[in-house]
Amino acid sequence: MSKKKGLSLEEKRTRMMEIFFETKDVFQLKDIEKIAPKQKGISPMTVKDVLQSLVDDNMVDCERVGTSNYYWAFPSKALNARKNKLDELKKQDSEAKQRKVSLEKAVEKAKLGREDTKERSSLLKELKALREEKTQLQADLEKYRECDPEVVEEIRKTNVVAKEAVSRWTDNVFAIKSWTKKKFSFDDSRINKAFGIPEDFDYMD
Repeated sequence: MSKKKGLSLEEKRTRMMEIFFETKDVFQLKDIEKIAPKQKGISPMTVKDVLQSLVDDNMVDCERVGTSNYYWAFPSKALNARKNKLDELKKQDSEAKQRKVSLEKAVEKAKLGREDTKERSSLLKELKALREEKTQLQADLEKYRECDPEVVEEIRKTNVVAKEAVSRWTDNVFAIKSWTKKKFSFDDSRINKAFGIPEDFDYMD
């Protein structure tokens, strides 16, 4: 018989937030340590760490009174925290799109025959950084996938636009390579080496 798979961190966080939302009460750590395993199936050994992660993310409030810490959270508090995070991701995505536009303009200039190897190398490095940033943004969005589906869907649509922009940029790089082949009769390997283009350079999946 296969071993039952444990809850992921996000599942534990979601279930713990349910405790606060369903009761609308204030708890001490010892209260949560009793409730979470019995009602939500959260491992007793992880309760404290899960609760602290929610406090760190501003989703649960914590106040020390005397020698004890008290914890509480209300739906409006959690919603605002998620919206703030999503707004931050949208801003980062918008900035990335603006940088891609600038890169596209730079490539258009390069197509006119300017043979500035350093500039092309710099553009390729920035393109790589943008792709890594896009991957990180997608990972962040996935983390908040269950928090606010409508807002997350909107962000995903903007990522599609960003991906299309990267594809157009990639089109321009291939256009430059094609122009160079015709003008100088260079093969792909020589062009890639001259302009610092990786051998595996291709469109994003």
